[in-house]
Amino acid sequence: MDFVIDPPNGISPLQIGMTYEQALEAISAWGSPSVSGPYAHTSTVKLKVDHHSMDIVAHLEDGKTVTAIELWRFENDVPDVRVLLDNVDIFRTPAKEVLRQQAERGRTVDDSDPESPEIPNVTLAFTRETGQEVPRESDGLPLYFTSVLVAGADYF
Repeated sequence: MDFVIDPPNGISPLQIGMTYEQALEAISAWGSPSVSGPYAHTSTVKLKVDHHSMDIVAHLEDGKTVTAIELWRFENDVPDVRVLLDNVDIFRTPAKEVLRQQAERGRTVDDSDPESPEIPNVTLAFTRETGQEVPRESDGLPLYFTSVLVAGADYF
């Protein structure tokens, strides 16, 4: 199964701007979602599903519509599941290579925080933070991204 990241639209069938009901139906294609929020201190609602040990989270920051979608890398690598950005598997391609390829496509890459780089013009954010035992670069950062967030054009 391939998850194709389509910034700033989403990850089909889950799309930025979907209503709560639409998002609940879309994310259910990957499993039984859990719902958290809203809470007294925030209107944010999160829909989350675990699919082949990968977490998929839809953020509805106004409690009504999807504003961002996050995918968290699976702890147990499942060969049949890929997360693709421009046909590059972002969880199996070294993070520096993913960013280099995005820069070659003419996209602005902000890697001022190497643990959490962003591509603001297409509203993508990545993280390399993890407590897992993973391959690391000489600077101690994980070799691969551990999550990706795609959001609407005005998110950052």
